[in-house]
Amino acid sequence: MNTHSSFNKEIMGTAVRDACRKLDPRTQLRNPIMFIVYIGAIITTWFTVRDFVQVVGQPAFFTLQITLWLWFTVLFANFAEAVAEGRGKAQANALRSTRSQTKAKKVVSGRTTLVDAVELRKGDVVLVEVGEFIPGDGEIIEGMASVDESAVTGESASVIRESGGDKSSVTGGTRVLSDWIKIRITANPGETFLDRMISLVEGAKRKKRPMKLP
Repeated sequence: MNTHSSFNKEIMGTAVRDACRKLDPRTQLRNPIMFIVYIGAIITTWFTVRDFVQVVGQPAFFTLQITLWLWFTVLFANFAEAVAEGRGKAQANALRSTRSQTKAKKVVSGRTTLVDAVELRKGDVVLVEVGEFIPGDGEIIEGMASVDESAVTGESASVIRESGGDKSSVTGGTRVLSDWIKIRITANPGETFLDRMISLVEGAKRKKRPMKLP
């Protein structure tokens, strides 16, 4: 599975633009603490401009410094949030791509048929051989294999999965490194671990709500 660095140029460029768009007061209302900093930045800016006019182009440097620091804090917070959102979107796209591009060897009456992973349903049996991605969440019913689960757990070390016992569960999107296994699918499309991860990533932004003023 492809990952996206925090310093990806496309993500960083988009984050800079989004950081400026987030200066909209309606967006700032979503974070009460940063909204207070935002209001403070506006107030100190007004004082700085007032002092500049009243003292003939010589603003109070203390007020100017406070103003600059407050605006820096607001913009940096917006930028950090925009980077996180960009990474989340990239991760969701990568997960969706993995799910849609994965093929499965569906076993029917002893014969295997190549189908798209998204066509699998609960109860289907699939054969996964060395080098192939596991097409969906399931239970191993035959065979034993070394599985790379780094895509979902972050752990680089492979694990052994085999039929029977507490090591028979496998997750869609992981990859078989050795041997082969037959798997009975246990989740329908939309209910798999990858689907839940995509929903969590995409839902993080939607869960944010503006602060309600009294």
